[in-house]
This record gives sequence, C-alpha cells and structure tokens, in this order.
Amino acid sequence: MSGIPHDHYEPKTGAEKWLHSRLPIVGLIYDTIMIPTPKNLNWWWIWGIVLAFCLALQIATGIVLVMHYTPHEDLAFASVEHIMRDVNGGFMLRYLHANGASLFFIAVYIHIFRGLFYGSYKAPREITWIIGMLIFLMMMGTGFMGYVLPWGQMSFWGATVITGLFGAIPFIGEPIQTWLLGGPAVGNATLNRFFSLHYLLPFVIAGLVIVHIWAFHTTGNNNPTGVDVRKGSKEEAEKDTLPFWPYFVIKDFLGLAIVLVIFWAVVGFMPNYLGHPDNYIEANPLSTPAHIVPEWYFLPFYAILRAFTSEVWVVQIASFITGGIVDAKFFGVLAMFGAIAVMALAPWLDTSRVRSGRYRPMFKWWFYLLIIDFFALMWLGAMPAEEPYASFSLIASAYWFGYFLVILPLLGVIEKPTAMPATIEEDFDAHYGKKSGEATPAE
Repeated sequence: MSGIPHDHYEPKTGAEKWLHSRLPIVGLIYDTIMIPTPKNLNWWWIWGIVLAFCLALQIATGIVLVMHYTPHEDLAFASVEHIMRDVNGGFMLRYLHANGASLFFIAVYIHIFRGLFYGSYKAPREITWIIGMLIFLMMMGTGFMGYVLPWGQMSFWGATVITGLFGAIPFIGEPIQTWLLGGPAVGNATLNRFFSLHYLLPFVIAGLVIVHIWAFHTTGNNNPTGVDVRKGSKEEAEKDTLPFWPYFVIKDFLGLAIVLVIFWAVVGFMPNYLGHPDNYIEANPLSTPAHIVPEWYFLPFYAILRAFTSEVWVVQIASFITGGIVDAKFFGVLAMFGAIAVMALAPWLDTSRVRSGRYRPMFKWWFYLLIIDFFALMWLGAMPAEEPYASFSLIASAYWFGYFLVILPLLGVIEKPTAMPATIEEDFDAHYGKKSGEATPAE
C-alpha cells in the first residue's frame, strides 16, 4: 500500500536470500497478505474473496467440461447430455459451472453497488474502478457466449437476437455481425467462435483481476468512512489498520463459507432454478420460442435495450438530428452499453467531496431508489415487450441514467453532509471500542 509505512519482507535464510535476489515472489506474496488494511471494514467487503473463488471455480470446472464437450452444431447438445448422463460426476460439474456463473454475477453486483455507496470510485481509485468495469464487461461477454454453448433453443435464439444488435450499428454493423457469426446466420462457425472465446476470456479476466488487485494495493483499500489511513508515521498508520493476514483473511473465509453453504444447497436441490426450460430443447432454427430472454444477470440491461422504441421522443429526436442513422434499434444498443458507461464515469460524475454515502443523507435515498430501480429493470427484462411493461421499462431506464447524469452531479452541490470521524481509529472505537462509562480491567 503505497505511502503507508509497514514492514516489508526480509529474507532470513541463505535460500530465501538467493531466491529473493532472483525472483522476489515470496516477498510479493508476503507484502500482499500482510498489507495494512483499514480495521473498520464491514461485511460488505467479503465479496472480493467470493469473486476470486468464483473465477477459480469457473476456470477449473470449465477446463474439465471442455474435455467432454463437442463444439459442433450437430453434436453440441448431445455432448452436453453426454456430460450430464455418462461422465463421472459430469452432472455436478455442469451444475457447479452453470450456477457458479450466477454466483459470480450476484457477487459482482453486490461488489459494484457497495463501491457506488461507499465511494470506492473516487480519487485516487479511478483506475481501479475502470479496471473493475472492464472485468464486468468481460464477464458479460464470457457469460453470454457460455450461454450459447449448450445449443438449446434459448441458446440459439439468444445468440440470434444479441448478435443482431451489432447489425444496427450504421455503416459497419453488418460486416461486424457477419464476422462475429462467421457467416450470414447463427450456425456452426458461430458456435466455434463462441466456444473459443468463452474458453479464452476467463484467463483475460484473471489477468485483469491481478491488475485490479495491484491497483488497489497501490492506492489502498477504501473503507466505510471514506477517510484515508494516516500516513505520517508507522505508529499512526498502525492505529488505523490491521494486517490483512490473519484478521481479514479469516473474516473473508467465514463469509465465503456462509455463501458456499447457500450455493451448495442451490446446486444440490434446485440446480435448474435460474435456468430456462427451453434450453433443454435442442436448437431449432425453424421454431422460434414464444418469449426470448437472456440469463437473469443480463435482464436489467436487456430491459433498457428494449425500452427505447420508435415511439419514444428521445429516439425520434436523435433519429431526426442524424437523418435516420440513429434508429430505435441502434439507440437501444447505445442505451444498453451507455448504462454501463455511466457507471464507469461515476468518478467524474459524482461532484461531492465526501467519499462515503454513510455521511450523505440525501444521497442515501436516491441510492436506495437506484437499487430498487435495478431490481425493477431485472423483473421488466423478463416480461413480454408489451404494455404496461414497456412504459415501466422506459421510466426505470430514465431513472438509471438520471441518477448518474443528473442526480449525482447535483447532490455534490446542494447536499449538506453530516459530521465525519477524523480518523479510521475514531470510527472503529465508536463501533467496536470501549463504551462510554465502561471500566477497564485496571479500574
């Protein structure tokens, strides 16, 4: 943690000194696990280790599943059934992989909203936040391509709908769509492309995760108060921090254990609860499902995509200004990716000098509305594209963009924050320290 005094690794034995002078890997690990961490971190900070577990689980189960999967349009569906029925433990591996993706997105959404509430995106952590958003985009791409691989009805038609969005991009859309598909329509070339990328991207994500961890180890961890660790001397820093090992590692593993109890219950007793029954029907290009929906973790952004129809005045104005280049379909694509872009721009859209939402009374209510809005969009994304859901989707989408583009900048100007603790130590003592009037053992 740059700027915060702490003990660094010092090799003692001859072998340690020899290795450290050539490859300081032990020192790197030591400095990572012994890093001074704000001692007032609460339970919202356990989701980092859950995300690390999910990434490891997805890579490990994915490698084994690939050994038995056949990326061919005539054989993919049958190979998944082969995994489920004939491979030793294959059904468990597949259920772990499929539900592991859901746990991955649950954890990342909690991680993101925790960062939004406590201001983890504010200076000097803007780069850390941007890298996190890149990881999120990579996860979405990996999850989408993984959903196509079972080659069921929802896999095939979901791929048809989503890749069709690229065709809406003016001038270059059709060539990009053809390149993605490997031909004029979703077929064997598409399946091979998606299989290859689905296998590759988790390793790219792992690399970005290492950079993400490196970034916040450089700037330091945020904490619920948003107050920085004192950097004047080692003694002052030690009053605000504790070593990551063993204190926070044990706490993280306890949180992970509780999460895994629930996860294993889902995998063992209701493994298909978050899936779609149509994906147990083999892909048929001649039979379109009545209602095409993506996986649950894409539903909020899918709702935003569908919200902007040709009847919406914003779309009509954009179409008029651009001479029809920006039509409803293209505007929906822009809105869907824009919904992620405004999150990425939060460090510059939030004008408040106070980092943590804990001390921002007006901000809290707007933020709680944002969470409700997110779940509303998730529900609306699963509903048919008809009234009244279309109007509700438009209202929910408007609030999502309004929060980041209007409310956050204005709150920094008009909001009056409450009193903040001067140091992390003061906040820690207020929550976990000696109560007023409590006698010490000496007394």
